[in-house]
Amino acid sequence: MSRYKELAATYARFLHEGKSYPLGDVKPLPRPDLAGDAPKALIFSPHPDDECIIGALPLRLMREARMNVVNVAVTQGSKKERQAERFQELKNACWFLGFGLLAIGPAGLERIDAETRQNDRGHWNGCVNTIAEILTVNRPRVVFYPHDQDWNSTHIGTHFLLMDALKTMPIGFECHVIETEFWGQMTTPNLMVESSVDEAADLMAATSFHVGEVKRNPYHLLLPAWMQDNVRRGSELVGGQGGTAPDFTFATLYRLRKWTRRRLEKVWDGGRFLAHNLNPGGLSA
Repeated sequence: MSRYKELAATYARFLHEGKSYPLGDVKPLPRPDLAGDAPKALIFSPHPDDECIIGALPLRLMREARMNVVNVAVTQGSKKERQAERFQELKNACWFLGFGLLAIGPAGLERIDAETRQNDRGHWNGCVNTIAEILTVNRPRVVFYPHDQDWNSTHIGTHFLLMDALKTMPIGFECHVIETEFWGQMTTPNLMVESSVDEAADLMAATSFHVGEVKRNPYHLLLPAWMQDNVRRGSELVGGQGGTAPDFTFATLYRLRKWTRRRLEKVWDGGRFLAHNLNPGGLSA
């Protein structure tokens, strides 16, 4: 057996073995002591589980920069018969990671997509006002939400929901905006964030709390492979075509800009790599 065949067989064996691991059966992680006035980072998650999948940078902001990370459950999924169960799974995942959780009504927002934005302005504007109120009350330093080509209709809808809400805020409102990806890849990310082995494992374990979802598609086990592929992509998309890849094993890609004077502005030219030994707090300074 060649060394590469042995390596591929090892990957396959561990993936198969992982399917026998219990789901959501992990003790909560230690949460760092946060100041009562710690700056907030809000994750606007289109669905329960997105807080885990894109959670590499939020987790590091909480642990290293001592930010208060709160997941905002924009929707609880489209299947009404699963919404209560999915919200409980979400509570369990946030409890495990140490994230706060903010619910929107009893079942989240409904019909968050481009079609609703185009054809039902009354419903859409009500949802925009709800998000604007959350921004007003929480005054976040950082907000996370999907980019505008993230394929899934609710992910794309959540992007425009946040953009429309930001445009209603007073001209003095400022925050850093960090766009995320999962279903559709960004063509212009400008930040690659490394995760340690422990952090990648924590995100896998957190995703496993979304039991009903990973039973039908065990994407919690595929998270490391996705993060490895991000290193491949990010090395050139973020670092520049033909650039040398950093010695990362796991990473997540983001696009960071600043919302100021009612518009998005660049915070730097080109892209940046955030290695595991660098505190992420400076990104939102």
